[in-house]
Amino acid sequence: MKIPIGMNDSNVSEEKRCYLWGGIAALLLATGYVAIIPLFTWVGAPPVTGEGWFRYLPGKTSVWWVIIWLSVVTDLLYLPVAWALWTAMSKAASKLILAAVACLNLFVVLDLAVTWTHHASILGLFHQYLSAADNAHRATYLAAAEYAASIYATPLLTFYIIVIPSVGVFLASIAMVKAGFGKASAWTGVIVGVTGILSLTGFFPLIMANALGATLWYFLVGARLLRFRRTGPDGCQ
Repeated sequence: MKIPIGMNDSNVSEEKRCYLWGGIAALLLATGYVAIIPLFTWVGAPPVTGEGWFRYLPGKTSVWWVIIWLSVVTDLLYLPVAWALWTAMSKAASKLILAAVACLNLFVVLDLAVTWTHHASILGLFHQYLSAADNAHRATYLAAAEYAASIYATPLLTFYIIVIPSVGVFLASIAMVKAGFGKASAWTGVIVGVTGILSLTGFFPLIMANALGATLWYFLVGARLLRFRRTGPDGCQ
């Protein structure tokens, strides 16, 4: 590993820990995405109205809680990955990787605050709906669920959960090209960025291509970061 002038053993050790935890987080993140796929296949596509959710949820709430908690964990795993990418490429492409990290962190905040909070709210309201003693209370819970579900009927959610992280991956991948991070991960990330932006069209094959490409990208990034723990980021010093 090339050690810049002034970098002591403590700095090197800290970088290695960063690559270790970032690499593990990226691999776990990708594994989490793979685990979520059969769960979504099991429950099927969710509706976009509160009433539709209440008709759809019977027998599926347990699986949805697993999806929610697994998704929350994968969101949090973005943070050490972004930290490791910044550490690896800040010297070679600081502006690009800073913008990428900002997009990835923004996605984490929005996904936790909007997507999974709304999902959890709908599940909670459904439980209260089933326990309600009269129609008046059921109507109240149904009205609240309509509000919670309303975001799913707009393209704003697609922008939050697909476009923003895809732009982050795209910017990080351009930085990878400049920093010599690895061609496979770099060009996979470029594809993820393009398909993510095009996902605003609502074309399902593009959304699936983006999801599969992002999963592959995190596997590649994780493997690369773990390699950096042993060899250092060649070309990223």
